[in-house]
Amino acid sequence: MLWEKLGQIWAPSGDVSWAQSHAQLPIVQVVAPDRWWVYVSTRDTAGKSRIGRVVLDVGELATSDQVRVCHFEPEPVLSLGEPGTFDDSGVMPAWLMQVGDSIWLYYIGWNVIATVPYRLAIGLAVSIDGGATFRRRDVGPIIDRSRREPFFATAPCVLRDGNAWRMWYVSCTGWQQVHQRWEPAYHVKYAESNDGIDWTVLGHSCVEPKPGYAIGRPCVFRRGNGFAMLYSDRSITDYRSDRNCSYRLGYAESTDGLHWERMDHRVGIEKSTEGWDSEMIEYCWLQQHRDATYLLYNGNGFGLTGFGLARLSSQT
Repeated sequence: MLWEKLGQIWAPSGDVSWAQSHAQLPIVQVVAPDRWWVYVSTRDTAGKSRIGRVVLDVGELATSDQVRVCHFEPEPVLSLGEPGTFDDSGVMPAWLMQVGDSIWLYYIGWNVIATVPYRLAIGLAVSIDGGATFRRRDVGPIIDRSRREPFFATAPCVLRDGNAWRMWYVSCTGWQQVHQRWEPAYHVKYAESNDGIDWTVLGHSCVEPKPGYAIGRPCVFRRGNGFAMLYSDRSITDYRSDRNCSYRLGYAESTDGLHWERMDHRVGIEKSTEGWDSEMIEYCWLQQHRDATYLLYNGNGFGLTGFGLARLSSQT
């Protein structure tokens, strides 16, 4: 693959109290032929995150590479959970699906705990009005810590495959103390469901990181008769301060969705030499528009500089 970068699209201006910084984990809902709703996770001054929505006009993408930001909605799509629940400190978008007449938003919920910095789990919110409003399906998560997931589960990617529902998600394998700070290690694992709500965690590891690295945010798509995956890859140490250790995108392929071969040399996009995505690139989403494939992704500061866009120029 080879991607042509089209530049930074949007970052919060700080005009909204609950969206002072960041635009993490962009995911797209197409609401008209040339209009996207882009769901992102923003942060307030206390670092708590809510899901907001940016409205984009992409009508000129095919002719001039221009994207017009129409507006950022003043109220969050999904706010903090009730005190004591799995998402009382923050929510972040992960995956969006049309299910019959409803839209399902799989999201990341997190809260602060006393030992390590945070705990993550997977939640589900549902819209019955075309995405205008979302409500939590349940107060609790659909996947949380368990016997098979003792640390955390997060960042799901969900596809329908016939009557089966398939999920690739990030599984924490443990925490280690680095420079007086607890840091998580994780990789991509797999789960299955008959209804998209009750999931069986199989414990199968799909993409293993190299020693001393962590793999996050899978984005799985069909390619030919099999599957392909883009993901975020970083070192466990110094990834906040050293661009050589920070997030970059990786790539893998599979014939069955379970057994994957890493082909990072084929990812086709790297950090820029300067600017908003020169220190890291991560948390991507693929979107078709007319006859082209686009990549939404975050740059420096885990989304502090907002999200940008790239277009696939070659699949080889």
